[in-house]
Amino acid sequence: MTETSHLIRGARVAGGDPADILIRDGAIAAIGTGLDAPGAEVTDAAGLIALPGLVDLHTHLREPGREDAETVATGARAAAMGGYTAVHAMANTDPVADTAGVVEQVWRLGREAGHCDVQPVGAVTRGLAGQQLAELGAMADSVAAVRVFSDDGMCVSDPLLMRRALEYVKAFGGVVAQHAQEPRLTEGAQMNEGTVSDRLGLAGWPAVAEEAIIARDCLLTEHVGSRLHVCHVSTKGSVQILRWAKSRGCDVTAEVTPHHLLLTDGLAEGYDPIYKVNPPLRTAEDVQALREGLADGTIDCVATDHAPHPIEAKETEWSTAAMGMTGLETALSVVQHTMVDTGLLDWAGVAERMSATPARIGRLAGQGRPLAPGEPANVTLYDADAARDIDPAAMASKSANTPYRGMRLPGRVIATFLRGVPTVRDGKIQ
Repeated sequence: MTETSHLIRGARVAGGDPADILIRDGAIAAIGTGLDAPGAEVTDAAGLIALPGLVDLHTHLREPGREDAETVATGARAAAMGGYTAVHAMANTDPVADTAGVVEQVWRLGREAGHCDVQPVGAVTRGLAGQQLAELGAMADSVAAVRVFSDDGMCVSDPLLMRRALEYVKAFGGVVAQHAQEPRLTEGAQMNEGTVSDRLGLAGWPAVAEEAIIARDCLLTEHVGSRLHVCHVSTKGSVQILRWAKSRGCDVTAEVTPHHLLLTDGLAEGYDPIYKVNPPLRTAEDVQALREGLADGTIDCVATDHAPHPIEAKETEWSTAAMGMTGLETALSVVQHTMVDTGLLDWAGVAERMSATPARIGRLAGQGRPLAPGEPANVTLYDADAARDIDPAAMASKSANTPYRGMRLPGRVIATFLRGVPTVRDGKIQ
């Protein structure tokens, strides 16, 4: 055996029967019971669930430009602590990741960080301004090999520009990930439009602002014959539109965030900006529809929309506070709480929606692969029977704007392996 050999004993692979996993030279060498591996480093995983390393399609790492909130290195460590072996870094940095030079910078920073694979997302339009297409082809041909393009934080609201982007990415198998928000319907919006916003006197954010863009873009992608991905779906109507579009054969995928699976707009009652997010928290009826949509495959995957902010951006008045929440280190716990413990998904379903499917959508080779001999040893060991009180000060992220502070959530990531190298052991970063 070499020094790169590890033997994981007794893990429940994707929630199934206990088995041993032998890792050698970055790959899974064998899976079975009673494996013998003299010289291998042994991890006792009795009672733990082994999942393929998680993959996030939607992470804000802030670098370059906002290193006060997060860096690629701190974000990668937070990802590893959450069980992730790959994340997609969104383009709304400063400068914007709209050229080959910027996406290559992010890619190299990810390689240097080493705790997970960091795959840059390229902007759809120059400067996220929604006026001209960015250098899509150059970013695709760069060393970063960008395949996902998004103006996340801003909607590509011009239908002609959106059509051109969908046509352009077809040439290299790319996908446009749309932030669905009709800007004219959300000017000055502060939270979900409904009874709570009326009572609090906050400008409402109507569900139709999201749903109208999704419906339009599904029709556009069907017309063009391209791939569309819908970011952070948040309403019952959006789920219904996606179900309709898929029934027509549209090549559309969608994601939901953990916070939209759990939290509702009623949390805004105390005017705490920790709950201010884009898209906003919706109603309990929307939450239930999102859970059902994720369970039946209408929504394809879970994506964190990890959005770190410095303290001063959140500890201020609601109207001036930044939108966004951290999520990498709590995602698996929230999914267990909302989907597994409720009986809507089993652990194999979690592996599909948090690893295999996001890797497929993002065209990430070597990620999201099943735990099987010959596959890369990207492995997450998770204790579903544990529970923890969420303490922002104990997190690896540089920012503390988690909406779960003080909340008791189930589960804990015990270990994460990136191509056979432990990035987390005994719940601690390596």
